[in-house]
Amino acid sequence: MAINLAAKYSDKIAGMYTVGSLVADKTSKEWDFSGVKTVKIYTPQTVEPVDYTRDGVNRFGTPVEMADTVQELTMTQDKSYSIIIDKGNNNEQMLVKNAGKMLKLQTNEKVVPMVDKYALSRYCALAGTVAGVTKPTKTTIIADIGEACKVLDDACVPQENRYLYVTGEMYSLIRQSTEFLGLESLGTQALAKGIVGDVFGAKIVKVPASYLPEGVYFLLAHKDAVILPYKIRDAKVHQDPPGISGALLEGRNNYDAFVIGARCMGVYAAVAQDKVVATPSVSMSSNTATVTCTTSDAEIFYTIDGTDPRYSENTEKYASAVTVPEGQKIRVYAVKDGMFTSAVAEG
Repeated sequence: MAINLAAKYSDKIAGMYTVGSLVADKTSKEWDFSGVKTVKIYTPQTVEPVDYTRDGVNRFGTPVEMADTVQELTMTQDKSYSIIIDKGNNNEQMLVKNAGKMLKLQTNEKVVPMVDKYALSRYCALAGTVAGVTKPTKTTIIADIGEACKVLDDACVPQENRYLYVTGEMYSLIRQSTEFLGLESLGTQALAKGIVGDVFGAKIVKVPASYLPEGVYFLLAHKDAVILPYKIRDAKVHQDPPGISGALLEGRNNYDAFVIGARCMGVYAAVAQDKVVATPSVSMSSNTATVTCTTSDAEIFYTIDGTDPRYSENTEKYASAVTVPEGQKIRVYAVKDGMFTSAVAEG
């Protein structure tokens, strides 16, 4: 006998994840992955206004076709688990009668930490700004966060729905900083799951040290700049399957985490200086671009259509000098295993 819990508990399981997660409810819900594994995001490319002329044919300027920047998002994480409850260890009906409880336990203790860690690592890796900084102290932490907020401000990122992910160590430095001494307690009242206060209008989310990648001091992300699709593929309880005397619980989850390219400046990661790949240099000779990077063994990627190579579907790997069409520009960045991606350079 097999009981399909995916049909019966799918919404509840997804709800369990959202309730337990420190990240899920702080991400955009604009795109729906229901029934699909891949979603394409089309962002129209606007044009610069020009001076109106009172004579001639094109008085409003030369008409151009509105192009789109396309970002393809495909869920890559496909994880499963299998749990046996032997009849000799438990009542044979225990698992079936308490399927919801068992799934909740599995979700809270294993699935939630796994997905949250993955999501935060992806947001750091794909951040629009990866800033190499000296490790913050209690006298510098507020200035470092202020610089991150300034970057978002200058990019016209909305003030509301900004989340600052910090470990207990960084949160302690914030609490000890002179800017907050003498003020009301920073974390007197939790506003939502994981939120322990705010700084410069950004809600502080304290996460376990293991949730942020090594070398990351903090992550500032606007809710609408990041997404975290998560779906239940399978959840079944099998009674006395072949080879097992008892119950077998099997589950399978798909998920992934993305930064929206058109909104990437809403994500800022402050990381150790030696963990960031050097920004490539672009040398132009006529319409030919030569690209170099001082970080050894770094791989370089580029676009020549004006799109951001970190998120564009037209990104290509650099191997030798590239011909850049007249009126276009080359945009490049570099990556290396174990390090954070470089900033984007262009020519």
